[in-house]
Amino acid sequence: MGDQMMVWRDEQEADGRVERVAALDIAKASAVVCLRVPGAGARRVQRTWKVAALTSAINELGDLLVCQGVELVVMEATGDYWRPFFYLLESRGLRVWLVNARDVKNVPGRAKTDRLDAVWLAKLAERGMLRASFIPPRPVRELQDLTRLREVLVGERTRYRNRVEKVLEDALIKLSLEASDLFGVSGRAMLDALVSGQRSPAVIADLARGTLRNKIPALRKTLEGRFTEHHAYQLRLLLANNDRLDAQIAELDAEIERRIRDLEAGAPRPPDGMGVLERLDEIPGVGRACAQAIVAEIGLDMSAFPTPGHLASWAKLTPRAIQSGSKNTHGPTGKGNRWLKGPLGQAANSAKRGQTFLGARYRRLIRHMPKKKAQTAIARNILEIAWHLINDPALRFRDLGPDWHERHLNQARATRNHQRALENLGYTVTLTRA
Repeated sequence: MGDQMMVWRDEQEADGRVERVAALDIAKASAVVCLRVPGAGARRVQRTWKVAALTSAINELGDLLVCQGVELVVMEATGDYWRPFFYLLESRGLRVWLVNARDVKNVPGRAKTDRLDAVWLAKLAERGMLRASFIPPRPVRELQDLTRLREVLVGERTRYRNRVEKVLEDALIKLSLEASDLFGVSGRAMLDALVSGQRSPAVIADLARGTLRNKIPALRKTLEGRFTEHHAYQLRLLLANNDRLDAQIAELDAEIERRIRDLEAGAPRPPDGMGVLERLDEIPGVGRACAQAIVAEIGLDMSAFPTPGHLASWAKLTPRAIQSGSKNTHGPTGKGNRWLKGPLGQAANSAKRGQTFLGARYRRLIRHMPKKKAQTAIARNILEIAWHLINDPALRFRDLGPDWHERHLNQARATRNHQRALENLGYTVTLTRA
């Protein structure tokens, strides 16, 4: 064996075999069920059949599986079609797992049918070769639906606002050159004036408020176009849709706040009574909406994630380790939960510009890695901080400061690195302590 030494490690692991298991290969209108239970002797008895994706049929399936004493039901994540099966079977008291499609791929070269997929899934489950995906409890899932719906509506509102800009461009109105926010107080007043029939650039420019009044002469020039009733009609419809979405988003904001307060009512309260959103809001870059998204996606019970590293790995914010022979490299982080990674990416983008520990860390990282990877690292740090704040309500965020790295830097190593850099540039360095 050369210089290598064989190390034996004594591991005591429980047998992961499941005696009574059922697996479902789910489609939109139906699912193929494979039930495997013990038979005579060492044999296994297997039965496969099709079940309609209807509430009554799924309830009947749940009763049958309960009568058979099934210990585990597994299903592959297929779009949103798994939800009725998961929810209804779970309500029957069965232990239900949703598994990642990547972990249950069949052996290449074999036939691909729904029945064979269900059999393969059942065999993997009974041998303990699968891991369950994280499915939060029902109150958190409902909160999740609301935050995701809000993000969809915000995206729709952005589309309408971009369309307003296109209508103004068609009318030769260059208002956005001077007014950075067309839907601020000043910008909205000018848009309403155009819709109501006002065409005088001087009168419309005089509606500016605040610091924008200093730009009134320039505003008059940007409002000199050919705005017609055709443009006014389009603008009226777009503004009405924008206002409707504004009202719906505000309603969702209030409902999300209420749902989070209800979640906190059943969780341990911190000594000072500060809510989880207020504690998360203290993290640089994390705003109210980002804090709500974090709570909605991971909940307030961190028992599913033993460490911050487990949470970061689940969110696909950790580079994949690749080791082959003597080479150790890192692969891509993966897709992950876009409803969580999106707000975290925005928070990291905001935090990297601040004079905080996270901002200083980002500026150190970009010296030796691409900016996108550095931003992903900051997003991971934010999520790990959130794990600590949620897991222990008594904790508070305390920024280490932008000079933390310098204060904890190894002075001898820094001196040696700077000296070597100067010598590489052709200098002779003599050090004298001040």
